Amino acid sequence: MANNQIAIDVFRAEDVTVTDGVLIGEPLGFADELVLDDVYTLAQKALPMPLDLATEETGLRRRTGTQNAVHLDCCLTLMAPDGTTHDALVLVEESDGLAVAIYLMALGDIVPDRRYRLVGIARETATRRFAEAAAGSFARGTRITMGDGRMQAVETLAPGDLVLTRDAGKQALRHVAQATMRATGRFAPVFITQGALHNDADLVLRPDHRIFVYQRSDLLGTGQAEVLIRARQLVNDTTVLRRRGGYVDYFQLVFDDHHIIYAEGIAAESHLVDATTQHAMPAGAALHRHRPHMDYEVRDSLIDPATAAALLRRASTS
Repeated sequence: MANNQIAIDVFRAEDVTVTDGVLIGEPLGFADELVLDDVYTLAQKALPMPLDLATEETGLRRRTGTQNAVHLDCCLTLMAPDGTTHDALVLVEESDGLAVAIYLMALGDIVPDRRYRLVGIARETATRRFAEAAAGSFARGTRITMGDGRMQAVETLAPGDLVLTRDAGKQALRHVAQATMRATGRFAPVFITQGALHNDADLVLRPDHRIFVYQRSDLLGTGQAEVLIRARQLVNDTTVLRRRGGYVDYFQLVFDDHHIIYAEGIAAESHLVDATTQHAMPAGAALHRHRPHMDYEVRDSLIDPATAAALLRRASTS
């Protein structure tokens, strides 16, 4: 089975406390401990912390530090004073069967010093909502190279359409999924401007979506010609930027296997179905097997975002 890496932003439970209601003064807890209509407020100086996770057959695990298991507890619906609702996931870090930390993963705009009333607690939707948030995806309008060489907008594709792959020629799509997300935090899309990586037009991707680059010369110093690099690793605020604010429609292209396809003329991965993202797929969707190109991923420690895009552009031509 193919494992995947997921980078998310979370708030610590102690930064999310009840400021009005039954549990006043208490921090965020498990679903069984929460009380509907309690009002939560994020601390004024609270900052999101990065949480790097790996999917395993048994679930999620921290990639660094303790490498503890992380459990998805529930999905919360919080209502702001203006009546808008915001979903958030409660995650629990465990060690030897005991909870050692609780985190809140906001799926919308949750800001400090604003009162949010708890109006919904759902255990059964947590895995699906996390799977949607973890999926690598193309934004609406992205042109995908088809089996006959045409370029077609991702939102117009349908199961059965033949798409050109780098590793296996023409392959039929099995499923096209869509998720609309608030463009905030780690969910804000990465905007790769036209030509930055020899792309034919601007390319907008989910932050963890991986691009495939063949280096004619190893300018990154990875020791290999072929590399998979996440869009967020290329953000330099000039030719590769984050686009924040509003909403973005993301589309996932699912094949029988994980493939390298072409988006706006450059190579990028298709959707990876693993133990986490499988929950957002139709019933019976099979996990993808390990493919050789999955071994080409570049670690964050090897990347200087300020220079990575320029180096890869040169490396792919020189």
